[in-house]
Amino acid sequence: MEAKVGTLVRAYPLKIIAFSLGILFSFALTGFKAHAADIAPFVGSYVGSANVVDEDGSETPRDMSVSIKELKNGFNVSWTTTTYKADGRVKDQKFSIDFKQSDRSDVFSAAMKRNVFGHEVPLDPMQGEPFVWGRIEGDTLTVFSLFIGETGDYELQQFDRTLAEGGLDLSFSRFRNGVKSRSVETFLKKQ
Repeated sequence: MEAKVGTLVRAYPLKIIAFSLGILFSFALTGFKAHAADIAPFVGSYVGSANVVDEDGSETPRDMSVSIKELKNGFNVSWTTTTYKADGRVKDQKFSIDFKQSDRSDVFSAAMKRNVFGHEVPLDPMQGEPFVWGRIEGDTLTVFSLFIGETGDYELQQFDRTLAEGGLDLSFSRFRNGVKSRSVETFLKKQ
């Protein structure tokens, strides 16, 4: 039997190599592919309000809403914040970001603009644009935004939205060069 196996290997080396590579390739496509966490439990619209605590300890009232939708190959997070300034001014900010599955399980890249080939790609933090990504870890959906300043300093924003009875617990933190400069925690009620 040994002679036959040795003869087979010598007679068909390219076929054996091609067959082996085919098996490895198909296994790589199915066996090693990262399986995305399920966005379905987070899908919905939520509203709430909180006092944002600044670096100096002062508090600013803010209304917040977030909408999370499932997309074909990912999900969208859209949120609005309304800030009420001490001088009576009201400031609205709106954001909407599509997230696509990355090669890492439970980690999602932001698709915030289209490149010259029409593919959705993240923004470029070296051009002053935020680099955004998300992850689902257990019952928490986190969105990170990294900003790089003109002099190389940085700001990192982290939005943790954790499933809770009747809605989401929101925990927001902003760090400048590693130091926490703003935070807020509140409950967002599901609509």
